[in-house]
Amino acid sequence: MTQTAPVNGHALPTIVFPPPRRPRLAGIDMARGLALLGMVAVHALVVITDDGAPTPLYTVVAGRSAALFAVLAGVGIAFTTGRARVVPGRPFLAAASALVARAVGIGLIGLALGGTDAEIVSVILCYYAVLFLFAVPLVLLPTWAIAATGAVVAAGVPVLSHLLRPGLPVPDPDNPSFAQLFGDPLGLLGELTLTGAYPALPWLAYLCAGLVVGRLRLESVRVAAGLVGAGVGAAVAATAASLVLLYPLGGMAGIAAATPAEEVEGYRSIADYVALLPSGTTPTTTWWWLAVASPHAGTTPDLVQTTGSALAVIGAMLLLDRLAGSGPARVVRLVGVPLAAAGSMTLTLYTASVLFMSSDLDVYEPMAGFLVQVAAGVVFAVMWRKAMGKGPLESLVSWAAHRSRAAVDRWDQLPAPTWRDRTW
Repeated sequence: MTQTAPVNGHALPTIVFPPPRRPRLAGIDMARGLALLGMVAVHALVVITDDGAPTPLYTVVAGRSAALFAVLAGVGIAFTTGRARVVPGRPFLAAASALVARAVGIGLIGLALGGTDAEIVSVILCYYAVLFLFAVPLVLLPTWAIAATGAVVAAGVPVLSHLLRPGLPVPDPDNPSFAQLFGDPLGLLGELTLTGAYPALPWLAYLCAGLVVGRLRLESVRVAAGLVGAGVGAAVAATAASLVLLYPLGGMAGIAAATPAEEVEGYRSIADYVALLPSGTTPTTTWWWLAVASPHAGTTPDLVQTTGSALAVIGAMLLLDRLAGSGPARVVRLVGVPLAAAGSMTLTLYTASVLFMSSDLDVYEPMAGFLVQVAAGVVFAVMWRKAMGKGPLESLVSWAAHRSRAAVDRWDQLPAPTWRDRTW
């Protein structure tokens, strides 16, 4: 922009440069790319053996990739709000309007995918949109308060969910859709917040973790290493606590006693049943279910373990990105550049993956279909990013957010109405 400054009595134009934007962190995009690959792998590949046991892939990736996706949503929101606490007033109104616009855009895309087969892909986008709405009041809080909120959510919401869900309707087995929105809006709200596959209320813990991480000095090697250490420590501690509760203290036996024998048929053991059954929530037949750390259990051990895994992955990717300027730079670029390209447009590639696996185009065996998706997605991402920048769906959602923010800015610049302007 230009301003005028007097020089020898004459007004001469001077240039005022906007504050420099922080460079995009490739490590964060690489982490997003890993989250995307993990979610596609869980949907595309075999996760249960013939004798009813989880595959090694399921054990490693299930739950963790979706949690990483959600934590990174918080990181992204922190980036869009300047990686700092938002000031009340017009800055908050602008940030809130942009977040609501993003939520609406992502939610509409998720509802448009409602006709896809939930047994093949359980679509996360509508739940993701609710998390963006939950972020609106959070951006006003200082970082310590967001961390405290996340801790309270992780500890308390699983207990609250266990108490409330017996009185709530059974969630619709299909993906959220426009038909459900208009036909049963309250049922859809309950599903998106508490009873569905990715319930937003307990997942608020992931969002809080991401907001805290996004406000850190992520360019620092010490911070990245700290994320790895803290993440691994939290994951190990949560897993150990769950194992102690389930085995020495009798939790697994309690779950077995509360579970009808016919429900365990088809599983190799009660432990495999416990590992594979949860789909966003656990049964409410016994309080011992709250001790499990199974993927998508939504329990405190699960939330802490998967949050820790997400922090470790984010820290590792940030450290890997730092190697780009050192000796192994060529190897890092070979792996990191395509991964970061895919991570910069996860909304587009995730949507394409859902549509592909729900269509007649997916005629491949599981591994072949997964590799086809990875290859096509990475090639598209690298080419599109080089030619156009943001992914197509990312550009659409960003456009809506920017227009919403600009509308707040224009409204704030209007002169205050006087009594003559009012209609009585």
